This record gives sequence, structure tokens and C-alpha cells, in this order.
Amino acid sequence: MSYAQPHPRFSVLSSSSLSSADHTYVQSPTAASSTTRFSLPSVNTTPVSTTPKPPGARPSIYDRPLNKTRTAEVSASAFAFLFSEVVQYTQKRVAGINDLERRLNTLGYRIGTRVLELMVWRTESTSKAPKREIRFLQALMSIHTQVWRTCFGKPADGLEKSVENDDEYMIVDNDPPITRNISVPRDLSSLSCSSFTAGIVEAVLDGLGFPARVTAHNTPTSQYPGRTVILIKVEKSVLEREEALK
Repeated sequence: MSYAQPHPRFSVLSSSSLSSADHTYVQSPTAASSTTRFSLPSVNTTPVSTTPKPPGARPSIYDRPLNKTRTAEVSASAFAFLFSEVVQYTQKRVAGINDLERRLNTLGYRIGTRVLELMVWRTESTSKAPKREIRFLQALMSIHTQVWRTCFGKPADGLEKSVENDDEYMIVDNDPPITRNISVPRDLSSLSCSSFTAGIVEAVLDGLGFPARVTAHNTPTSQYPGRTVILIKVEKSVLEREEALK
């Protein structure tokens, strides 16, 4: 039987073709005789030294404990600039005032979920017996006081209940910080940028188990031209549960 000849670009190497002279070039791969091409990298056992931080360097925000940032304040001018950019960015991508308020509400809802998570974590880490509000009025008082203080550094100015509808409640803020430096043009006079705040309130209520529809309305007065009312319209299931708990 004949075998095909090997391709001229390849060579066949058998064990019998190695002569004794060839074996003189076969050496053990010691550190002294190994070539650079086939040498193994040496293991450096010296510990890697980290560059020390300068004495005056401030720690990263990710290194600071959450409890120690409880009373931390944010620059009002930086927040006003950021929020104005958010409003302008959103305004260029909507068709009307209702759509703009809806998008601001959606952005605020995302913030509200994180605010509630942070507040619950701080409460559970600092209190030996943390509790969750199961009554609607207590939850509203918590939003009126604690959530407002966490977000804006002060509690809201009022909490009212509608005398006409049992499912409507109102949180009053005479001078909302987020709209303090916003000038609304005449053609958008009905716009309420506090829809962002309404989204925060709606997210907190949903997270606490009190689903509601929350909107913001401008109610200026001679004494408080920026007065805003956050209208909360709770679902029927919330009122039924409150009635059962009495």
C-alpha cells in the first residue's frame, strides 16, 4: 500500500531521525538556560504597595456611611441648575404641558423609590424596634414631616383633608425649594414643575402600600406667590382598609 507524500511545506519528524548530536541541544528548562521566548514569568512575592492618600483628601461618597450623611446638605445653586436643565431637556421632547408634567412626575417617582429605601434602611439601622406605618394618616404625617425634611431640609407647611371628597388629601408647601429659581413663561402659566415632587410622594405612598394618584397644582397668594398644593387622591381599597382597621 502506498502512502501519500507529505506536503513540501511540512516535514515529518520521527523518533529515529533524531541523532545523538541533536540530543546535545536538548536541555532542562532551568532558569539559567531557558530562553526569553519560552521562559516562564517569575512570581513576584513582594506585596504591592498602595499609594497613600494625601492628608487633606476627602473620602469618596461611596466610602461614607449612610447614617453620617443624614444631615448633609446639597448646594442650592447646584440643585437649581441641575433641575432647570432637567426641565428644559424634558420640555424639548414633549407635545404639551400635560405631557411635560407627566414626565416630571415619572422622574420624581424614580427618586421617591430611592428616598423610601434610604429612609427605611436608616430607621432599621438606628432603631431597636423599627415599625412600618399601616395607617394612612400616619403615613401622610411621615411624608409631610420626614420625607420633606429628607428631600428639602424642612417639613411641609400644611396637611389638609378635602371637605368635599373623602379620598382627597393635600400637602401644602408655601415656598417649594425646587421651583424657587424657576421662571415659567406666560404661555406655560399653568405648568407646575412641582409635579416632580408629586412623583416622589406617589412613589413613597406606593412603597408603603397606599396606592394613590398624586398631582401638583399652583395656588399662589399675595404672601406666597410660589405656593403649591400636592393633591393626593387615594384608591378605594385604601379607604376600605382604613374602615376595617377602625
